[in-house]
This record gives sequence, C-alpha cells and structure tokens, in this order.
Amino acid sequence: MTISKTTNSLTWVIGGAQGSGVDSAANIFSRACAQGGLHIFGNREFYSNIKGEHSYFTVRVSEKPIRSHVDNIDILASFDAETVFRHADKVTDGGAIIYDSELVNTTIQDVPTIDEIASERISTLLEKAGKPLTIQGMLDYAKDNGAQLYKIPYLKVLKEFAEKINDTSLSKFTRMVNVMALSASMAILNFDSEVLANAIRHVFRAKPRVAEINISVANYAYNYSKSEFDPSKVRFIIRCRRPSAETILAQGNQSSGLGKIVAGCKFQTYYPITPASDDSEFLESNQIIEQRNGHNGSLVVLQTEDEIAAIAMAIGGALTGVRSATATSGPGFSLMTEALGWAGMNEVPLVVSLYQRAGPATGLPTRHEQGDLLFAVNAGHGEFPKIVFASGDIEESFYDTIKAFNFAEKYQMPVIHMLDKAIANSIMTCKIFDPYKVTLDRGQLLESVAPSTETGIAGHYLRFKLSENAISPRIPLGTENGIFWNTGDEHTEEGHITEDPEMRLKMMNKRMSKLDVALKEISNEDKALAYGEDDPLMGLTIISWGSTKGAILDAMDRLSYDGKKIKFVQVRLIHPFPTEVVEKMLVNTKVLVDIEMNYSSQLGLLVKQNLKREINYSIVKYNGRPMSSSEIYNAIMHIIDGNASRRIVLENGT
Repeated sequence: MTISKTTNSLTWVIGGAQGSGVDSAANIFSRACAQGGLHIFGNREFYSNIKGEHSYFTVRVSEKPIRSHVDNIDILASFDAETVFRHADKVTDGGAIIYDSELVNTTIQDVPTIDEIASERISTLLEKAGKPLTIQGMLDYAKDNGAQLYKIPYLKVLKEFAEKINDTSLSKFTRMVNVMALSASMAILNFDSEVLANAIRHVFRAKPRVAEINISVANYAYNYSKSEFDPSKVRFIIRCRRPSAETILAQGNQSSGLGKIVAGCKFQTYYPITPASDDSEFLESNQIIEQRNGHNGSLVVLQTEDEIAAIAMAIGGALTGVRSATATSGPGFSLMTEALGWAGMNEVPLVVSLYQRAGPATGLPTRHEQGDLLFAVNAGHGEFPKIVFASGDIEESFYDTIKAFNFAEKYQMPVIHMLDKAIANSIMTCKIFDPYKVTLDRGQLLESVAPSTETGIAGHYLRFKLSENAISPRIPLGTENGIFWNTGDEHTEEGHITEDPEMRLKMMNKRMSKLDVALKEISNEDKALAYGEDDPLMGLTIISWGSTKGAILDAMDRLSYDGKKIKFVQVRLIHPFPTEVVEKMLVNTKVLVDIEMNYSSQLGLLVKQNLKREINYSIVKYNGRPMSSSEIYNAIMHIIDGNASRRIVLENGT
C-alpha cells in the first residue's frame, strides 16, 4: 500500500567514522540536489580527533530557499553501527533508514567510540522501550515510530560488483561503501541516477578515474536497491527540476576566502586552528588570481610559527600598503590581542577573521558557539579604536569580507570580522556572488609624497598629523620623502615616542574619534537589518547576531504560516554599537527576545548598555551544536503562549 508522498522537502543525514568518506558522500548528495534545481542547507558535525570518532552531515532539501537545519531526520544513510545508535531514534514517521545487515547483532558495548555518557543515554532509551541494546533493538525502536528499514549487505554487494567487473581487489572497493549508502538512499527517493553520476564527477573532478569507479559502484548499488527494496512506504521523493543560472552551491569555509580575493587581499597569515584554517588553506590553493583588469595577480599565504607571529606579520604587510589579513579562532585570537593594540596605536588597517568556536581554553575545538563577542569588542589592554563586524550567513560573509577591508583602510584601524564554526562548516544554495556589488575603497592611501608637504620639524612625514580630520593620509613604508616612525608607545605626529600629557590627550582624541566618523559614515544596512513586520498587538521582536540568522528566518516562516507576525533585528555592526539605528527598529517593540549561541546573552548585555533597555526573554544555546529552526520555533511559541521562562536554554543536538 502506497502512502501520500512529500516531494522535494526532506532532511537527509549520513554518518560514519571520521575518515570514512562522510563529507564526500554529503557533498555529492548536496551537489546532486543543487544540480537538480533544488535548494539545500547542509551542516557538518565532527569530533576534534583526526580519524575514527563519529562524524555526520545533515543536508536539508527544499524547493524554496532554506537557511538552517531542523531536528528530525527523514532519510538516514548509515554504513556503520554508531550512526544507527546515535541517530535512528530521530527518524520521522514515513522516513527511511539504510543500514548494514551484517551489523544487526552489534551491541552498544561493541562500539568503543560511543562515550560512556552517550552510551548510558542510548541504553536508557532502549531499556524503557523494552528493546535489546543492539543495532536491531534500535532499528526496532525506530520502526515502532514509523521508520522504514532497508538493509544492505554491503560486503556481499561489493563482492558481487568486483566479480562482475573481474576485479578481485576488494579492498579498493570497500572504501566506497559511503557512496553505496548514498546511492541506496537516492534509489529509495527515486532520484535521477544520471544527475547523481554528474554530481560524483564534479566532486571527484580532480581524479577522473576515481570518479568513474565511484559512479560504477553507485550505479550498482542504485540498481540493487531498486530491485530489492519497496520504497512505496517511504513518504519522501525527490524530483529534479531545471536549475537556476543565478544560484550557486556555496561552502562556508570558502566564502570569506573568495571575498578576500575579490577585495584585493595580497597577504594572509595564519597558524593552523579549527575552524579558521580552512579559510587560509582555500587561499593557499588559489594564490594565482585572475584580477578584474584581466591580468594575473598573486596572493601570499604564510603559515607562521604561532599566532603572535601571524598577526605581527599581517601588520607588517599592511604597513607596506597591501591589503593584509590574518585568520584565527578564540585561543589564537587570545594570543593576538597585544599586537592588535599595537595596530590600534599605529592606526594600521588590518583585518582579523575571527572564526568562533566553543571555549574557554581548548573548549570544544570543532564545535560551535558565539562566545567571543564581548572578547572581540574589548580585545586588548587600554583603549583604541576597532570595528567589530558580524556576518550572518555564507552569502554575507563573502560581501562582508570585502567591506571589512574597506572599513580597515578607510578608517585606518583593525577590523575584527566575526564568523564562526556554523558558517565555516555549512553548505547552502544562494545567489551567485557578484564581485562588483561592493566597490573597493582604499581610503586616504597616498602613492607618493612631495618633499615639502606634510613634514615635521626635521622634515619627516607627519603620519599621525593632528587636524580637524581624525584620519591622516597614510603612505606605504619605503615611500620616498616619507620617513616616519612606528612604535608601541604614545607618539608625536611623526611617530616619535612621547609622554607629554598634552600630546597624549590629542592623540587619544584623534584615534578614538575615528569611531564617531565610522559610525556616521557606515551605511545603516551594514549596521543592522530588520526582517518581518511589527504586530501592533503582540509587538514581539527578536534581536540577534551572526549565524543564528538562518534558523531565525526559517522559524519566522513557520510562525508566519501559523499567523504569527514577529520582527527580527540582526545587528551587524557590533562595535561601535549602532544605537540610533537599532532604537528606531525597536520603537514598536513590546516584547524583546534575544537569541544567541552563548551562556550569558552577550548581545543582550550590549543592548542593555547602549540602549538602556532590558531584554524580556533570552533564548540561549551553548552545548556546542548550532541552533535549529525547530528549536527557535518552539521557544517562540512558548513565549507567545505565555508559558516560557525568562531564560530558555536549548539543548538539542547529537
């Protein structure tokens, strides 16, 4: 008996040990759906070891643009025991589980990578349901909840394939079990096998022979599944459509790097750290660049001995007049703060890409959090001007990276570009990036200086000239007739060290007043964005920042469908805080809800400090897993219904 199908709307999850091809399979699935004209949002979760621990990739598919994941799973593609134990209970009624039939008798104690806490949690679930602590027990539990089970004897099928093509080197094919699980799930979804093959070719485009072998294995598994399985009880189906020429499949660990290339960044330094390293590694792979003028240019990417050296070298690069950046995460940024103050003292245009992860200390190295907001705002001892600018998604991170360089050079100060693990390790369909959407602005950068202009008592260049304009014209180091000094101490207009109280007063006023200039000149759209509309009766507004944006917008779509009108204010310029703009956006707000991925509602503290306004409800999450739109929807509904506490802690995640 067939059931009513849900077309082109589902959540697909694949899991396995790290190093077993989970990411490759997920990228193929995402690419195939995108080539099939569908929108996707994918999120990668993994442990901080290199190989062996559990890794999984969630991909959500829809005919409409989507920006976040949800908690339920519709299709679970597994090829190991741990994936079944950890995820099968979340498969929906009418969903499907693909599993290895040879693992059904595996007990939870047989899987050493399941930690004691998770093992106890899973065991309790199965014991309460009266199920044995085995894979079969977990599958039976999922089946009782409506999941359809599809077993594949992976090794047997691989042997049959090897015999068919007269290749007895079975070990070569066992590495492709990930593609078999993927292909079996595509067969159940009635996905176009040719589109799947093209996606495999794209993902393995650098290795054509490997691509064709994977396609052969995928086709064999696809046909096997079609002949062995009855997909009629699976509620989900994917039908390909014509893809849009205006849509691309973008990876978060590449979007900021692409922005740096377009921005004309010529020098990036880094010391390896998750999740920031991907940014630099992408640039390392694209160091020869075709520029806007049609000529080739080069970008130098340098791995340094530590983060202190990384920021010091980036500062040196900026002083030579080239656009320079460094990329790091929380622990590395901690080491950079002294040099950040040096850049502030010397009015150096430097971009720091800060990819947040869970702290403190080493924290959760490969997990997500937005815990560095106040750290970034207050980074460094003493007071000096800096801009803290936060992106909300992959598309924004591309354009915001270009803007970060513009801000740094126009206002001659460090810019901390706030990104995070959730953005870096996600993939989504979005509008194709337009390299001409943002105009490059290098500020008051002089290419030459005449001997008689802008000189001090000794005829030296007044790099830090005091005038009505807080921003002094700058010149690259080595410019003829442009001698000046850089020092970590307070200095004169030429850069000489001074402790004179009058000069100290003037220089501090000069530097700090640049924040007022920036706040006046930066566009309102770069300060904050408002989504949705005010409900005159309810007056509920969400305020947030960074990567919670996608989950909030998707939750708002569900709330709108339910007839609930709410507003969302996304703060983008964190420092200097855009008080006037945000105040106008909140003028009709009766209930203000702050949503953040940290313990202490750090943006809420800034709102209270700058707007003198209390947050009515705080929705926070700090277990290392990104917020889902499901969680936000449920939390907001509780607030609307009047049965929510003032502080709501979200806990979902595997």
